[in-house]
Amino acid sequence: MTEKKNLVILTGPTAVGKTKLSIELAKRISGEIISADSMQVYKHMDIGSAKIMPEEMDGVVHHLIDVLEPTEDFDVFRFQQMAKEKMQEIYERGHIPVIVGGTGFYIQALLYDIDFSQSQEDSQLRMQLEQFARENGAHALHEILAQEDPQAAEEIHENNVKRVIRAIEYHRQTGEKISDHNREQRAKESPYNFCYFVLNDDRTVLYDRIDRRVDRMLNDGLVQEVEKLLAMGCRRGSTAMQGLGYKEIIAYLEGDTDLERAVYLIKRDTRHFAKRQITWFKREPDVVWVQKDALGQDDNTILAYMAEHLQKRNIPEGRNV
Repeated sequence: MTEKKNLVILTGPTAVGKTKLSIELAKRISGEIISADSMQVYKHMDIGSAKIMPEEMDGVVHHLIDVLEPTEDFDVFRFQQMAKEKMQEIYERGHIPVIVGGTGFYIQALLYDIDFSQSQEDSQLRMQLEQFARENGAHALHEILAQEDPQAAEEIHENNVKRVIRAIEYHRQTGEKISDHNREQRAKESPYNFCYFVLNDDRTVLYDRIDRRVDRMLNDGLVQEVEKLLAMGCRRGSTAMQGLGYKEIIAYLEGDTDLERAVYLIKRDTRHFAKRQITWFKREPDVVWVQKDALGQDDNTILAYMAEHLQKRNIPEGRNV
């Protein structure tokens, strides 16, 4: 039987402080970081995605950051393919991949090697559903999913139109519910010897961090960043522009709302997003919750706590040959 390769995951809600901690964690285990973030993969989208800058990486190699143009589509299947390629390269160098980011579905797909090959996209059906969403709204589309696959509707937010469409498409193509398929896939044993950390904090502290981060983004030039993206040919309906902070600023720039309202919506929806992320991670098996408030908000104490769990999983500190 082939020995499982080591894999470390550091995730948690947006703005909880994953980036800084991930650098120290990767250095301790001779790791290379693979971003599991659906926005940081795009070039030119630095401010709104809270992207780590090269000078912040402190010598740790990062992957899947700044690799796609914002006019390109990026989804879980593409993430899985790209991440697995990078993981193979990292293992060949004798290092450990550290998956860092808050997109739980991406992490799940990679960790359990979920199979997305059973059903191909039906372009005609997809166009019909996209047209329905444009004419009737995201909520009406989500109602269709709720009728066909209630469990999937509970798991997929109505604003995530792309995933709602994919779930309806899967059901109509195969006659099976995508929630049943995903449950079967999740039940598979992971091919990795993994340690799955979920970083979390007191909710009041987290929401305050979110609000301050949004204010900082505005001060750093978020509006100007979105203006440049629109000038480059990005459109409101493109995958990249669905990210929090981007779609609200586009609405402001196109005259649908004022800036004060746009900023309010970014803060509110980011808090809601963080809450949904925590709910997702609570459903995941075999996770290690790293509660910052319980550990005194001290990075050294947090890292020591994580090191204990790495040791339990026989994931070594230092070079992994």
